[in-house]
Parts: sequence; C-alpha cells; structure tokens
Amino acid sequence: MHVALVSLNQRWQDKDANFSRCADFARAASSHNCELVIFPEMTLTGYLLTMDDVAESELGSVTLARFGELARDVGLAIVFGACLLDPVTHRPRNQLCLARADGTSQTIYAKIHPFSFAGEDEVFEPGGRLGTVNVGALRLGASICYDLRFPELYAAMAPVCSAAIAIANWPARRIAHWRSLLVARAIENQFFMLGVNRTGIDGNQLSYEKSTMAVSPDGALLEPLVAGEEMDIYDIDPEEAVRYRAEFPTMRDKRYTLYRDLLGHIDAE
Repeated sequence: MHVALVSLNQRWQDKDANFSRCADFARAASSHNCELVIFPEMTLTGYLLTMDDVAESELGSVTLARFGELARDVGLAIVFGACLLDPVTHRPRNQLCLARADGTSQTIYAKIHPFSFAGEDEVFEPGGRLGTVNVGALRLGASICYDLRFPELYAAMAPVCSAAIAIANWPARRIAHWRSLLVARAIENQFFMLGVNRTGIDGNQLSYEKSTMAVSPDGALLEPLVAGEEMDIYDIDPEEAVRYRAEFPTMRDKRYTLYRDLLGHIDAE
C-alpha cells in the first residue's frame, strides 16, 4: 500500500493557499498510485490558539467539504487536521479528519492531551475516545502532536491497529524527542508509526525542520520509495505487523487488566 506523507510548509492562517498546495500534493500522490496522503496538524492554518477567525462548526464545515471533494476528485483517502467547534458544547477541538475517495469527509479523533505548556488546555476541549479507522488494508489509530508523549494512548490502540498516525506541528528545538518517541511507540506496540510534521517558520516565529518519518513495527526507519522536498511516498505492508507480532510476540504478553488495576490503585491513593 503506497502512502504519501507531506511535510507541508504551512502558510500562516491562509486556508486557501494551504488548500491549493494540499490539492497539488494530493494529485501528485494519486499519480504515484497512493491510497492515502497525510498532512500535518491544523493543516490549513498552522498551529495557533486564537480561534476566532479559523474555527469552523463541525456541522457544515467548509474544510471538511473541500477535502471531501478533493478526495473524490483524486481518488484517494486524505488525512488532515482542523479546528472544529463541537456541535454540543460549541467549544473548539483539535481534530484529525479523514476524507475518502467517495467524497465523504468526517472527524475521526479529537486530541485527548491538550498541550498545557502552551495553554492549549485553556482553548480546546479535549477528546475522550480513541480514533481508529480502516483505510485500504490498514487499520489506523489517530493521534495529534503532544499525544505522542503518552504511551498509554498507543497501547490502547495496539490490539486493533496495524499502524498509528501522529500529525504534528512539532518545533525543531524539541525534534530529538519527536524522532525518539515515534520509534518508541512503534517498538512498544509492534505497529507502524507514521509521523507527519510541518516544515518552515510559523506566525509565532517557531522553526520546524523536515522530520516526517515512517517507522516499521520493529522500530526500523523506512526508506521512501519516492523522496521529495515536502512529500515522501512509502510502501506500507499491513501484514508486516501481523508477521512481526507472531515472530516476536510481546503484544501477547501485555497485561491490560492488571494495568487498569494499578492505575485504579494510584487514583485511590
């Protein structure tokens, strides 16, 4: 299965310009017979905490509709990030979304761990459930940026997923953490980790470097079939996770019931 990962140099708060570039990359991915293309967190705006001019209602979202139309036009699935207002609470949520080749477009996952260091917890309503979805032969788990620091989330995905996606705006000054954590999450859970980070400089003058990665279930970095300045294409074999788990079955030895009991003990204290 060919998957395109796009290290988009996002234009600050310019939805039209960013969407135009996403469309170009999606068409290029389609020409390479990709089934899926993945873009970074808050795809059309870059990472920001001022929601007045960028957040859209989840119901009737223009961004969801545009990516749905694009996915239908190019004939592949598209993962992207957006800030959408919860239809019940009307508070913004940092979302990972999926558009399919049939033109449907929906939210898959709301970021569970707001980045309190930057004040994200004061702006966004956190998610409260896992996001998993089938794309082709892959069963994908969803995560966003800061989530990567919380291994419990990925352990919860692992029994039902062959890969996990982390879309991010992860600054260059902490990029060693990003790379190490992507490898760790793959090794711990014996599945593919697809980490998609932006490049360039954002409106807060934070710098980003190309650090998008695809990691195999044994922790090895995959080499792209096609490498570009912003888009790389990988061949992901969903059966590799199945084979590796059978050969070296650490997943089988996880003790989920005990872990829940131990966490309950911490709560009691």
